[in-house]
Amino acid sequence: MNIAEALGPARHVFFRAWRHLMTAIPAGRLQSLGQRPDQINSILVINLDREERRWRLVTREVARYRSADGAPLSSMIRRLSAVDARDGRAVAATADVDATYCVGDQLFVQPDDRLSATFRPDEPVRMTRQEVAVARSHIEAWKLIAAGSDHHVLVLEDDVWFRPGAKASIDRGWRDAVSHSRDEQGPQFVYLSYSLADLTAPRHRSSDAVFRPTRGLWFLSGYVLSQEGASALLHAMPVVGPVDLWMNYRLAELDAFALGKPALLQRMDTASSNAYSMLPYLARAGVVDAERELQHPGPPTQGPVIGWSAGRDRESLAMALSMLGLRVRVFDTDEPTLTPQDLEYSLKTFDALVDPPLDPRALRAVSDNPDAVVVVERGASVPTILGPNILSPHRTATIEDPAVGDWRPICRLLGVNVPVDRYPVGTTPALRAFRDTRPVAISAAGTHRGDPRDEDARTSGATDGAEGVASSELAHRSLERDDTPWVLPTSDDWTPSPPRGVSDAFSRLVLDAPMSSPTQDVNELSETFPGNLATFSPANVEYRDDGAHLRLVRQPDLGRPFRSGAIATTRQYLYGRFQARIKPAPGSGAVTGLFLHRASPRQEIDLEFVGAHSTRILTNVYFNPGDDGTELSYGYRGTPHWIELGFDATADFHDYAIDWHPHGISWLVDGRVVHQRTSWNPTPIPHLPMRLHANLWAPRSIDLAGQFRSPEVPREAVFADVRVTS
Repeated sequence: MNIAEALGPARHVFFRAWRHLMTAIPAGRLQSLGQRPDQINSILVINLDREERRWRLVTREVARYRSADGAPLSSMIRRLSAVDARDGRAVAATADVDATYCVGDQLFVQPDDRLSATFRPDEPVRMTRQEVAVARSHIEAWKLIAAGSDHHVLVLEDDVWFRPGAKASIDRGWRDAVSHSRDEQGPQFVYLSYSLADLTAPRHRSSDAVFRPTRGLWFLSGYVLSQEGASALLHAMPVVGPVDLWMNYRLAELDAFALGKPALLQRMDTASSNAYSMLPYLARAGVVDAERELQHPGPPTQGPVIGWSAGRDRESLAMALSMLGLRVRVFDTDEPTLTPQDLEYSLKTFDALVDPPLDPRALRAVSDNPDAVVVVERGASVPTILGPNILSPHRTATIEDPAVGDWRPICRLLGVNVPVDRYPVGTTPALRAFRDTRPVAISAAGTHRGDPRDEDARTSGATDGAEGVASSELAHRSLERDDTPWVLPTSDDWTPSPPRGVSDAFSRLVLDAPMSSPTQDVNELSETFPGNLATFSPANVEYRDDGAHLRLVRQPDLGRPFRSGAIATTRQYLYGRFQARIKPAPGSGAVTGLFLHRASPRQEIDLEFVGAHSTRILTNVYFNPGDDGTELSYGYRGTPHWIELGFDATADFHDYAIDWHPHGISWLVDGRVVHQRTSWNPTPIPHLPMRLHANLWAPRSIDLAGQFRSPEVPREAVFADVRVTS
């Protein structure tokens, strides 16, 4: 795996124009291609059915050349339909691919002290669906070659191009590989395209043109494979891990070579939808530190969308629409009916309404709107005027069985690509996901509509027996937030719920850790994350009578200027009160955090003490939709909000807590509710299990915590009496 930084649009345009010009110019004969047993006899291109443009581009690249006998190389091309990661059946469990590999496999190809210091070699890693699809595509190519009549086949992925000098490099390399191979008819495997992963890996140079690799190469975008080599790879299956990683283990078994310099490169102007399973581990180890914001492409242009569910025990439709990038509001059966004015008002904020209680005039308004589309689960009770038999086919789609999980009807309707992730199971109705429970929802007619069922969410509050305090004396200020489909737009003038009330909803103690000594329920972490100038180490967590001291020191460690401490619970929790006595670190440039976090999809609830702002806390929520395992991780800023405390938090210990309900979140300080959010205020409420974390870190950006001043190190944050109640 090689992760390259994306090039700017202008460079993409220049590259595309340059390649268009160059592919119109004949490039001569490749003497290494022909019909003799010691030549490359054919070309097999792995191409997705939906990537017709890539097929055209790669055939233009190949068509510049002729074989040794003068035949156009375009006559030697065969196309292999690639396995599509968006087809769940195609990437289901198979004996050909073992989707679980280990961090040690990555280290075999590309050793890295930071990665080995952070994870055990046997740490399991699960391949992404894209990686499984790529592996299966190459396996299908090997099967064709092993069963075919050609002695040697050039295998290309559909995003390669021939760099200047490729013809001479391939011809010289092939000639030398044949002369140095163990078989008179030529080698079993030759890399024409690769990326060096480990410069220290032994390479046995056969000539100036080729070498025998032992390990340390990424990519399988262009290689020559013999029948014998294909048979050997098939006998060595299953492929364990990404196929280019696994190939490194096979090099010792094959008569394998690599060109001295890659002759084929991957195009700069084709977007990749690949997801790399190792990337989160590399980020946690500090190997990659890409702080660049991941931009969501935005919602589908087709719509608005009106949906009707079948009323099952899982709300699949709402989750599916959200995963496609729509802002979704779900209605309950007992909500007031929507007039045309209410409908218009709702659609100014939301892209999709599921089970809306529309009055006859609102139904007519949807029917008369040529842009409005309707999505229906089989078995749903749909108003006759909007039924599939009434609306034109291009305005309606039916989900036959959500349990089967077929994205295609809804994606065809909305004109979007089928996601790689599985069709969601969704949440239970009891969680009331995607309901609009903001404190006051005002219709276009001016009617104030609150939902009494959400009183629990708005009144979740102080510690047991403590009186909730309406904190009108506290200053609140929202900061710039993410622009994603799961954050209400800034034009919505979001303000948090007014803090009030008490809550005894959580009473069962499930974690009680004084933090004066190590506990099996809480682990010290050895990792980091992008944008953090510190590497976390267990050595920087010290247990004393007053709690766990996280110590940030200036000690360049594995490429970062600081080393600090972080802890996290060993198990995940779904809802509850998460509290600790905290004395945060003082001074600018450092952040003390207590937060809940998960990945795949990324969801997070933060309570942070930021830099020199010692009289404030920063609350934040990140939300991405999907079931457990969904690869959505949008969000760079989240939805941050300052809370003025009225005291210096770094001067002494105080009690801090996060109350996380299905219907809302409350932040508490010394038993007082200081901040609350309900669903769509301004995000949906995270709905999947998360771990509780505490850390002390140094942001790379000075915008968040200010400039770090060297005389102010070391810094210490102390965490005591960590408790979780459910």
